[in-house]
Amino acid sequence: MQIVYGFIFGFLSSVGFGIITNNPRRTLIPAGLVGAIAWIVYIVVGWFNHGLIMPNLMGAVVIGLLGNLCAILVKAPVNIFYVPCLVSLVPGAILYDSMKNFTLGKDSLAAYGFVKALTVGMSLAIGFIIAETIANKIYAKLKQRINQKENLK
Repeated sequence: MQIVYGFIFGFLSSVGFGIITNNPRRTLIPAGLVGAIAWIVYIVVGWFNHGLIMPNLMGAVVIGLLGNLCAILVKAPVNIFYVPCLVSLVPGAILYDSMKNFTLGKDSLAAYGFVKALTVGMSLAIGFIIAETIANKIYAKLKQRINQKENLK
């Protein structure tokens, strides 16, 4: 049941943030699907690895790979897919708790939270780098085929 809820709310959060950021309507459903699949990957990896780094890393890789694929198929910039899908993985609650602890004078808890948020942010960035590297190798041929079909028309 957790996967079903994860899919629904991952989809809705990605579509909702896409609406807030004025993404084109034709990109909302693909962005929602990418966000939902990434959130399911995050949940499943979290079952096997109880840390924060690996689920975020794998979620970012999924967003990167599927976002690049959707960008090619929908003919839109890849950032249109990255930004709304990434919202659910950003460590906002961790940063909020860290700032709260910092203002309450609990410096050691605040430092721990900041380091945790920094690690999650780095894992997201590394996940996108991995995905971009893979996508540049795999999707180049797909782009060529699509361009050839358009040139024949």
